[in-house]
Amino acid sequence: MFNLVSPFPPAGDQPAAIEKLVAGLNAGAKHQVLLGVTGSGKTFTIANAVAQVNRPTLVISHNKTLAAQLYAEFKGFFPSNAVEYFVSYFDYYQPEAYIPRTDTFIEKDSSVNEEIERLRLSAMSSLFSRRDVIVVASVSCIYGIGSKEDYEAMVIPLHVGMELSRETLLARLVDLQYSRNDIAFERGQFRVRGDVVEVSPAGTEDALRIEFFGDEIERLTRFEPLTGEKLEPLQNTMIFPGKQFVTTGDKMKRALLTIREELGERVAWFEKHGKLLEAQRIKMRTEYDLEMMEEMGFCSGIENYSRHIAGRPPGSRPTTLLDFMPPDYLLVIDESHVTVPQIGGMYEGDRSRKTVLVEHGFRLPSALDNRPLKFDEFQSLQSQTIYVSATPAWRELEWARQGGASILKGERACPGRSPTAPALPHSEIRNPQSAFDWPGVIELVVRPTGLVDPKVTLKPLQGQIDDLIEECRKRADARERVLVTTLTKRTAEELTDYLREIGVNVRYLHSEIDAIERVEILRALRKGEFDVLVGINLLREGLDLPEVSLVAILDADKEGFLRSETSLIQTAGRAARHLNGEVILYADVMTDSIKRFLAVTEYRREKQLDYNQRHQITPRSVQRAVEESLSQREEKRHAAADMLKETGMDVDLTETISELEAEMLAAANHLEFEKAALLRDQINELKRALDGSSPRSETRTTPKVRYPARRPRRG
Repeated sequence: MFNLVSPFPPAGDQPAAIEKLVAGLNAGAKHQVLLGVTGSGKTFTIANAVAQVNRPTLVISHNKTLAAQLYAEFKGFFPSNAVEYFVSYFDYYQPEAYIPRTDTFIEKDSSVNEEIERLRLSAMSSLFSRRDVIVVASVSCIYGIGSKEDYEAMVIPLHVGMELSRETLLARLVDLQYSRNDIAFERGQFRVRGDVVEVSPAGTEDALRIEFFGDEIERLTRFEPLTGEKLEPLQNTMIFPGKQFVTTGDKMKRALLTIREELGERVAWFEKHGKLLEAQRIKMRTEYDLEMMEEMGFCSGIENYSRHIAGRPPGSRPTTLLDFMPPDYLLVIDESHVTVPQIGGMYEGDRSRKTVLVEHGFRLPSALDNRPLKFDEFQSLQSQTIYVSATPAWRELEWARQGGASILKGERACPGRSPTAPALPHSEIRNPQSAFDWPGVIELVVRPTGLVDPKVTLKPLQGQIDDLIEECRKRADARERVLVTTLTKRTAEELTDYLREIGVNVRYLHSEIDAIERVEILRALRKGEFDVLVGINLLREGLDLPEVSLVAILDADKEGFLRSETSLIQTAGRAARHLNGEVILYADVMTDSIKRFLAVTEYRREKQLDYNQRHQITPRSVQRAVEESLSQREEKRHAAADMLKETGMDVDLTETISELEAEMLAAANHLEFEKAALLRDQINELKRALDGSSPRSETRTTPKVRYPARRPRRG
């Protein structure tokens, strides 16, 4: 089963947290909360718990970037096990929509990332073939995929000596959505050479060679599709479907009949209510889709007919990744204070858009059943769950408390809301001292590095900018970095301009800045190209900046989402990786959020300092190397090229481009998509330089990266 590989053992609060998590899981606790501060090793703690309970695990994160980070971390901890990545495979997605006020219909438009699609298929196949599986997913895992029963029924098991004709195998491969291509052999295709059939499975990077002797499989071999090199002989294997949405021929024929029945009913309803335009529209669109499905086996937007294809009753929930998980799987929800509300909000947004399409004749009512899970449906599929966050919401704490109380009373099956544990008032739930003592809530406060939470200083609003300038200059002199949070984008930009005018080396960061450029800005901050970064709400979860020693929160007493207890704790955590970490709150009023934030910080600092004193630990700052900026790499290449030209030597840009393309593919395979995109831009610039169409300016002295323009929305 799971084999955890790590150069260091658990330390600080980690051993006790692992023991409590495992004990709770073995006792049957339905809900547990891992309340871990920033930098305390929450992922490592979860990895140890998974290794000890030895159960398939689903980890859900609230965005692709954090999911990719978790995937890389778990992949490092479990190199010999199946760690899979399951996020939305769209690089760009514009759902179809209709705006009645302007009579504007927006067609569906999307761009599929084939590598992520392969990883999704790999996750689904691993869940069928083994138990040592960890799937790291985004919230897209609650959206519908193909029926588990159909997927399982269409798997082709193979073994040496099996009686199976070549023609039968080829027909089965076509049913699994594989296509024949004897020239360009790519993923999801097969080719035939006499008695040898070669298949490139949709979910793997290698290929399978099947050799026949008559109607018997004589040999199975796994090989490298590009070079043809044999990797290993196999005694048995399985070929999984080439697409997520697959079904049998009988189900498709039945679906065509039920779709026509629904179409007739819908046209009659529109005509009865005098909506002749809508009746004609739905008839034309649906009949075209039916014709495509009859002739080609699929159509654009076929997912809108998923209820008919799967044979589900009206109003029933879709099949999702959670249905593919084994019954005893472990669920881990990362950054639960954000992820849980996101799971709960997906259904209504999808429903409102599709209702307009149905009412105006663009889709049949059955399209409403192609949807994400409702929150109660998600809860019905939940197995034992660990909520991971530095700031868990009150509902997760209450679920954990109630489940823990049930365990203490000897009740093995403990639902989310146990009748034996009455609900607590909100004020008591948010009391940090009592929350840490609840059964089912496991704290992870002491860091292995010995670092303590940053000290918090309150200062008045009057003169806050002048004081901020003085603090920024102190940190700049000490070669440390500063984060400043404001309430609006305009304030961030104006404050940046003002600080720059008086000599502070500063930049700003907010949601209107391209995601790739954000990476460059954060890297530049870490390298010391500037000292102060002004932002709003982007300076929170998942931001790892060890060089930041000061977080300044302006207008901290403006109660609301950006100055809630959760926001204050998360923002303050950005200074928790530095030995001299400090947080300054500029406020005149002691709000409830500030009081709770100070209580949590005081509790944590006391425990951390006491632990360090008892174990004679000297705190040390987190050290992490800074990747060289890709724009700087380009400047170095240009400088080298100029020098070689001056000495009369020629430069082979073709070789440089080939090296960059190899780096780009390697970055994409490691899910470092921002790095891959930047490399792509560098390659395009070099190609233009090679063609002589984009000469480099001789007067440019500062690095510059070309960022792709935002794609305009259609309609």
